[in-house]
Amino acid sequence: MEKNKKQVVGIIGLGYVGLPLLINFSKSYDVIGFDSDKEKVDLINAGTSPIEHIPSSDIKKIRTKYSLATTNFSEIKKVDAIIICVPTPITIHRDPDLSYVINVVDQIIPFLQKGQLISLESTTYPGTSEEIIGQKVQDSGFEIGDDIFITYSPEREDPGSKFPIQDIPKVIGGITDKCLNKGVEFYSNVFKTIVQVNSVKIAELSKLLENIHRAVNLGMINEFKIICDAMQVDPFEVINAAATKPFGFVPYYPGPGWGGHCIPVDPFYLSWKAKEFGLSSRFIELSGELNLSTQNWVLNKITQSLNDKKLSLTNSNILILGIAYKPDVDDARESPSLNILYELQKRGANVDFSDPYFSKLPQTRKFKINKDGTELNPKNLKKFDLVVLLTNHSKFDYEMIYENSETIIDTRGVFSIDRKKIIRA
Repeated sequence: MEKNKKQVVGIIGLGYVGLPLLINFSKSYDVIGFDSDKEKVDLINAGTSPIEHIPSSDIKKIRTKYSLATTNFSEIKKVDAIIICVPTPITIHRDPDLSYVINVVDQIIPFLQKGQLISLESTTYPGTSEEIIGQKVQDSGFEIGDDIFITYSPEREDPGSKFPIQDIPKVIGGITDKCLNKGVEFYSNVFKTIVQVNSVKIAELSKLLENIHRAVNLGMINEFKIICDAMQVDPFEVINAAATKPFGFVPYYPGPGWGGHCIPVDPFYLSWKAKEFGLSSRFIELSGELNLSTQNWVLNKITQSLNDKKLSLTNSNILILGIAYKPDVDDARESPSLNILYELQKRGANVDFSDPYFSKLPQTRKFKINKDGTELNPKNLKKFDLVVLLTNHSKFDYEMIYENSETIIDTRGVFSIDRKKIIRA
């Protein structure tokens, strides 16, 4: 594809990955965004961002001869390239749930045109591009590599990051050499560095490896934190000391457990696929167990802290600071904060929350709690027996919180451990 505005890109799934892609691809192509959520589509067409950290001004700058966003998948016939970036969650049994991908492919197949490129960016197990997308496209009468071109190019979106998307190297694998060449030509107009790999499976596995690496190290550092706590040593000081080594060490920092759309989900795609070959993935399974044990450890710390004050967890007043899975974003996908809040409530505590990015608790597939947030001010803080810092947003006024809280459990290393009122967890 030559870099000109006559080429049209369709981006399916306008969430934390798809919306930034829509904005960035609009600088090189005409764009159409597709999403099944009409409310989100209407907001985008009105120039309003449905995601906190993505400015509405970025959407208003997009100029396209077509509708900016639509729920009408028949518009697929107008595009030259299709990027799929829909959710790929796991079931309660940690099996892949590719229903969103399958549904999208079924919706676009009636409107495919010869010469179109389909690129999957959603994280998945190796073989998905060929076994699901490729097979469905072939079954509909198209020849892969001649009529329709299929690539896999893993998203590397980091919500809230200031790293320009075009500066992130773009990995691409194609079902055939012609597919790869078509994908490289397409993505080269947006990304500065293209990393070609020899197959779609290599590209699919590269994304899983990135997230498995992080999951295993986060599991390790959270276990390290628990050991440090038993020794009455501040783990954050230990990590910062070790991080002064200029080679052979990458610092990871503990928290209340992992969260986000990648780390709690993606490693289990490889774990599931490995079983097909009679193999176990012990590090992946162990990292998942460590994540759950970290959340349970924080819950036990909360109970222990209340017991030390001669209080029972039942009917205690607890304030959770931070619902997002990471600082300074409005993203609560797989957030440990939601798990901890839910467990505390289930065990009889009176739990409130405060998060500058959430006025109400977000509704997820797992949690349907209807609760408004609490305004952070001295009067309100004094009402709580315990304040639990789970997400270290920069918008929090930490000195005001410290001065007006009775006891603070700090899971993020914000407060010095030698200050009164502070319990590290």
